[in-house]
Formats: sequence, C-alpha cells, structure tokens
Amino acid sequence: MELKGDKGQMFEPSKSFTDLVVWQRAHEFVLDVYKVTRIFPVEERFALCSQFQRAAISVPANIAEGYKKLSKADKLRFLNIAQGSLEECRYYIILSRDLLYINIETYNELIGKVEETSKLLNSYVRGVVSKQFGESMD
Repeated sequence: MELKGDKGQMFEPSKSFTDLVVWQRAHEFVLDVYKVTRIFPVEERFALCSQFQRAAISVPANIAEGYKKLSKADKLRFLNIAQGSLEECRYYIILSRDLLYINIETYNELIGKVEETSKLLNSYVRGVVSKQFGESMD
C-alpha cells in the first residue's frame, strides 16, 4: 500500500524505524555530537559532554521506541520526548559556542542539523496525528 504525504508525495510504509528519514538524520546528529564533544576539555567529560550526548541519543532512541507503539497517544508521547531532547541539544550547542568549545562554523553546522531534524520530526508528528504515515505492524 502506498501512502501520500502532506505535500502529495508517495511513499511506501516503513518496515523498520531505520527506514525513517527522521531517524536517519537524528542518528547522524548523534554521531556528529560524539565527534564534536571529543574535543571538549577533559573536565567536561562527566558534565556537558555527558549531558549533550545523552540528550542527542534520546532523539533517535525515542523515535525508535515510539515506532512500534500501537496507540497514537503512546507514539506521540515518545515523539514529543524526542522533540524536547532535540531542543535540549539546541541549548547545549549554544552553550558550547558561548564557552568557546566550538567555533562558529561547527555551531552553524550543528544548528543546521538540529533545524533539519526538527522539521522532519515535526512532519512525522503531523503524519502520525493525521494517520498518513504507516508502519508495518508485524
């Protein structure tokens, strides 16, 4: 069965959370966060680095966890947690810039990835609300 998105595009129902573009972008963002936090000062290892990494991981993890939830309310709860974690990451990016742990180029790259992931996540949420996106329930 083919489904139509809110812009009329056609797509197949996903078979796994890994098929979701929003999950793929969120996972790429986690990898970027790990790469960037490697250069943070050692004293931040159990502070900002840990918090930043945990918030980043929470985004694709909650997308994955919500993927197989059968009720719309459960699915939306996990997606909303992912949205909150993404906003938490936005703050950590700003803080990292202000503490001079990252340069403006890295800041712009990370903020761009947050923006892209946020748009995809919001679109996915709208699709769940309107039941236009289907997942295999096997």
